[in-house]
Amino acid sequence: MSANVPSVIDIGLNLTHKSFQEDLLEVVERAKQADVDRMILTGSSVEGSQDALNLARRYSGTMFSTAGIHPHHAADCQTDSLTILRQLAQEKLVVAIGECGLDYFRDFSPREAQRSCFRRHLDLAQELQLPVFLHERDAHDDFLSLLEPAMPDLKGAVVHCFTDSPAVMQAYLNLGCYLGITGWVCDERRGEALRQSVPLIPDDRLMIETDAPYLMPRDLPQSPKSRRNEPCHLPHIGREIASLRNQSYERLAELTTRNTERFFELPKPENTTS
Repeated sequence: MSANVPSVIDIGLNLTHKSFQEDLLEVVERAKQADVDRMILTGSSVEGSQDALNLARRYSGTMFSTAGIHPHHAADCQTDSLTILRQLAQEKLVVAIGECGLDYFRDFSPREAQRSCFRRHLDLAQELQLPVFLHERDAHDDFLSLLEPAMPDLKGAVVHCFTDSPAVMQAYLNLGCYLGITGWVCDERRGEALRQSVPLIPDDRLMIETDAPYLMPRDLPQSPKSRRNEPCHLPHIGREIASLRNQSYERLAELTTRNTERFFELPKPENTTS
C-alpha cells in the first residue's frame, strides 16, 4: 500500500467472471497496489455464490462474498436454490444476501418470477439477520412496494450500482438504504442524473464499488482495449465522487470505509493471499 494514501473497500465486484481467469493474481495485486485493501465478491446465482465464497476463502481477511440470485436468473430460483443459499450464508465470509431485486430493463426472467425470488431473498435475509445487496433497474415502484414492508426486520440494505435521480435517491434514503456508487458517475453522457444525486447522499449512507469487470470508468486516462474494469480503478471512481461532493479524497475514503465496515461488519484487513 502507498504511504499516506487511504485505503478503500470495493463493495461489489465479480472476480469470478471468466475474464479474470488468466490473470487473477495480477488483478488482485494491482488492486492492492492501488490501496483497495478489501473486496466483497458478488454472488449472482447459486453457482456464482459458491464460486465467490471459494475465492473469498483463498483471500480470507481481505475478500468476502454475498450469496444470492440476480433477477436475470430469477426463473431458476427454486426451493433447493434457497436451501443452498441459506447454507452458504451461514459461512463467516458471506456478509450479505444478494445480489437480489428486480430488473425490468432486460426482463431476462418473467416479472412475477423476479418478484417471487426477491421476496424469498428478503425473507432469508430477515431469517439470518444479514443485510441485503440490492439490484433495481426500471422497476422502482414494484421494488419499493416489496422492500418497504421488509425493511423494519432487515439488518440493512444497500442499493448496489445506484444510477438514478435525486428523487429516487431520496425514496431509498427515506427507507434507510445505503447507496453504492460505481464508475457510472464518471460518464457525463449517461450519468447526469447520478452526478446530480451524488452530492446529496448523506456521509453515513455512501459506499463505493467497481462492479468489475463491468462499468469501466469512461474517463480513465488510459483505457484498456479490453474494456474490462478492475478493482484497481476504485480510487479513480472515488476521486470523482469526492470532487462532486466537494470533499477531499481522503475524507471520502475514510467515510466510505467506515460505512462499509459497519454495514457488513467487516474485520480489519489482513495480509493473506493464496
